[in-house]
Amino acid sequence: MTVLGLISDTHGLLRPEAVDALCGVDQILHAGDVGAPEILNRLETIAPVTAVRGNVDGGAWARKLPLSEVVEVDGMSIYMLHILEKLDLKPEAAGFSAVIYGHSHVPKIEKKNDVLYFNPGSAGPRRFKLPITVGKLIVDAKKLHAEIIELAVMRE
Repeated sequence: MTVLGLISDTHGLLRPEAVDALCGVDQILHAGDVGAPEILNRLETIAPVTAVRGNVDGGAWARKLPLSEVVEVDGMSIYMLHILEKLDLKPEAAGFSAVIYGHSHVPKIEKKNDVLYFNPGSAGPRRFKLPITVGKLIVDAKKLHAEIIELAVMRE
């Protein structure tokens, strides 16, 4: 069993509640709009990090991040990108079990054509009245279990 911590749209803010929620995971996937390299450095102290570049990630440090990434976990392929609308392949045809994305700040888990689509929402600054969330994806015996975790943070 492998537990992936999913985070997105930190926009330069890594809340202690997000760090606590991700403690103990085997790997962290950041779905873009990181906001600052220090965010990835801090997440690396929890578990190995794979990150993709979001639309607000700029500068030399961000150019090193890919726009999309493929992560292999226990024989399953997971595709990562920031903006789902920029997905330029058919995940089911390409053999992906899951697509991890961000951008909208809206947490969402859905299954289409036997592919899990998972947006962990936003762990950074609150946008509108949306919740502050991260996610966990458990890979166990070639099955995926997805969970959204709402962080208990003060209303801004």
